[in-house]
Amino acid sequence: MAASTHWLASATAMSILERGGNAADATVAGGFVLQIVEPHLNGPGGDVPILVWSETDRAVSVICGQGVAPAAATIDRMLALGIDAIPGTGMLPAVVPGAFDAWLTLLERYGTMTLREVLEPAIHFADDGHPLLPNAAATIARVEALFRDEWTTSAERWLPGGRVPTPGSRARNRVLATTYRRVLAEAESAGSGREAQIDAARRAWYQGFVAEAIDGFVAQTEVMDASGSRHRGLLTGDDLTSWQATVEAPTSFDYGRYTVFKTGPWGQGPVFLQQLALLESGELDAAEPGSADWIHTLVEAGKLAFADREAWYGDPRFTDVPLGDLLSPEYNQQRRALITADASLKLRPGSPGGRAVRMPPLTVSVAVADDVRTGPRAGDHTVAGLGEPTVAHDGVTRGDTCHIDVVDAAGMMISATPSGGWLQSSPTIPALGFCLGTRGQMFWLQDGLPNSLRPGARPRTTLSPSFALRDGEPFIAFGTPGGDSQDQWSLQFFLSQVHGGRNLQETIDAPGFHSDHAPDSFAPRASHPGQLVVESRMGADVIDDLRRRGHRVVVGPPWSEGRLSVVARDGGWLKAAANSRGNQGYAAGR
Repeated sequence: MAASTHWLASATAMSILERGGNAADATVAGGFVLQIVEPHLNGPGGDVPILVWSETDRAVSVICGQGVAPAAATIDRMLALGIDAIPGTGMLPAVVPGAFDAWLTLLERYGTMTLREVLEPAIHFADDGHPLLPNAAATIARVEALFRDEWTTSAERWLPGGRVPTPGSRARNRVLATTYRRVLAEAESAGSGREAQIDAARRAWYQGFVAEAIDGFVAQTEVMDASGSRHRGLLTGDDLTSWQATVEAPTSFDYGRYTVFKTGPWGQGPVFLQQLALLESGELDAAEPGSADWIHTLVEAGKLAFADREAWYGDPRFTDVPLGDLLSPEYNQQRRALITADASLKLRPGSPGGRAVRMPPLTVSVAVADDVRTGPRAGDHTVAGLGEPTVAHDGVTRGDTCHIDVVDAAGMMISATPSGGWLQSSPTIPALGFCLGTRGQMFWLQDGLPNSLRPGARPRTTLSPSFALRDGEPFIAFGTPGGDSQDQWSLQFFLSQVHGGRNLQETIDAPGFHSDHAPDSFAPRASHPGQLVVESRMGADVIDDLRRRGHRVVVGPPWSEGRLSVVARDGGWLKAAANSRGNQGYAAGR
């Protein structure tokens, strides 16, 4: 089974399985295709965390494809440039592009196929073309003026014939196809061995011609960014040379019959587990999924968990993250008492183990029920492409990330959430056909915080794949795009599966919601106390009840919340489902 946010990636993954590849081979092939067919949502310059269930090891591993801050990226350096908050676009927020080595690590450790076999589908779609998604065309239209006036290499790449391409038109990226062909040529020149070829491809990317092109472009190019000024970047070829993806143990939590696995606190994944810990008392047993009681309870637990994310999460190689205390029964019993019948409008981090809380500076925006918010104005170079193009505060899903899940006949299961390096991140590197990511915008420029900017540190990413056992056996691999909403939508899905009795597709299709109460991880880092965005399908009675409880409810379009996909092993069957929102997610299997 394969399920992803784009039908061509799911079809590619399925084709690899039918040719004898395993789940790792299929996920890598699908992941590379996602870079081509969803270029406004991810790219070769981005990042990816991957969860792998190995039947051989009977264990879950995390492959961390989150790149780190450049050696020159210090708080003092940023402040000297007149930057008091890392911009959401341009070169300054670039970190080491981690996705390529993460995919290669997955292929090398768990796969069976050659690099050529898994990379050729992506090269095909880059060279011969694919139908441009409506949202990709709309994204290009939003940044057209920026591309024409400032990022001229991106105008050459994304404005064919000098015009915004139309939805459904044939989109190609032949320069990127050439880049990947050269990687393959250098890999295969190392000999016929699979491992030797993968290692040679790694060298070509992080020490060879790709690193050299990135180094030269960043050093020589001053670009407009969201600060309203032009800056060169800080990323160098040496930063790429000294980095590689890591394989780590996951973070986990037992919830009744289930054990859920997430990344470490360099990602936001543990907030999923903290929410489970807050809900462990069984208070959901009497609530109907989708009811006002259900939504209120999940939202209020989420407010507490996400407040802790802001106060305590960061790269554990640089900061002490008290995960044991955050997930302990004693701590969560105290925190659970803060959930009342009324919606909280406060950000309330806890003090795990008696630690003193120090919060970053936050921008608060007052939400108004039924207010329709407008995004950045087209042509405004200071805001165009700002932050992650995620779910707007009016509930309109613009997309932001991709996701793919695969399970093979032998039982290997994989969940991966590639993102970053989207076409509106920073200018296209003309020699390579892709741009760098902007994940560094998640760092704070204040000393002493868990997520303060530090050379070599991972920014606390929102990317958050999920995996769960049931009664000690593999059950589901799942996830969604959505920035800060990922561990809200994924939680809704999981808890509805556990408590609701629906099948996978029914659970995904159920009316969704997300809270904007917690600070946004992306520039300009605002929070909207009490704001709750719901699909209009939720029903007037539920919406009115939530407002009576004090939630500042914004009603979004009927099919706008989440882009989940999932694969499962259930009762001797393999199962899969994908999101119908946006008409591009797809699940396949046989």
